[in-house]
Amino acid sequence: MPTTRDKGILVTGGAGFLGSHVVEKLERRGCSEIHAPRSRDYDLRDNAAVIRLFEDTRPHIIIHLAGIVGGIVANRAKPGQFFYDNLVMGAQVMEQARLFKVQKFVAIGTICAYPRLTSVPFREDNLWDGYPEDTNAPYGLAKKMLLVQAQAYRQQYGFNAIYLLPVNLYGPRDNFDPASSHVIPALIKKCFDAIDNQEDEIIVWGDGSPTREFLYVEDCAQAIVMATEGYDKPDPVNIGAGFEISIKDLVHLIAGLTGFKGRITWDTSKPGGQPRRCLDVSRAEREFGFRARTGFEEGLRQTIQWYRRHRRKQGRDNV
Repeated sequence: MPTTRDKGILVTGGAGFLGSHVVEKLERRGCSEIHAPRSRDYDLRDNAAVIRLFEDTRPHIIIHLAGIVGGIVANRAKPGQFFYDNLVMGAQVMEQARLFKVQKFVAIGTICAYPRLTSVPFREDNLWDGYPEDTNAPYGLAKKMLLVQAQAYRQQYGFNAIYLLPVNLYGPRDNFDPASSHVIPALIKKCFDAIDNQEDEIIVWGDGSPTREFLYVEDCAQAIVMATEGYDKPDPVNIGAGFEISIKDLVHLIAGLTGFKGRITWDTSKPGGQPRRCLDVSRAEREFGFRARTGFEEGLRQTIQWYRRHRRKQGRDNV
């Protein structure tokens, strides 16, 4: 298993939410050659651009984080794009990694790959027991194909690829655009906007009953680096915190932490997504010693503080 020190490491999506934290963890590890290409320079949907990227960087290790992602709104609006772009990027990047004889490929999947109705906590062995939640199935299945490709390439070519399944992430630098954000940043923004506009109500999709598990982004970045250095098997590995919270409790917690004191109205005409999500995280701890360290409320406080500072900066910039 290659260590990250003194290796050329290509982090696709390295300028994004999770990727930027992974790059920072690698830098702290003493990695001196880290490539974090931007999509404007290398469109990973274009195979010629992928080849050019490999020729320019010649990496030893690839951590493939690049993807088109979003919450329920974005997934419902662009299911075809979410499927095609994610499928093509993953397939082409892994194929060129094989051809360029990359030493290790770390593929990042998604909890959306799990079947809609799965026994809780989700275990890696249940990954093929049914069809994913309809609202994000195209995205989840496209990312799931990275596992199929990784295992097939390991079997036929001896290609060293691993596959990690992170749960829903949150933290500083998250996407707060309501058209594409996930539930935590969307709720934080709703609360701040309501306070700013002196509104006494926020509207939330669903009935609040679904449960979710959330992992602080820095913990996830740490897990990815640990797996890159310490895991080398074909079996997929869940990356999570090992707990679940209902959306209803989450909304009330975020409202309290942001200072929103108004009414919460549930729009039950809108979908709430998969009924429950919580991962069995024992394999990650057993195989490479990862355990989440950041308490959920503390992580939320850090995220809210970052967003508050970011909003203030934006306000100054727009003056």
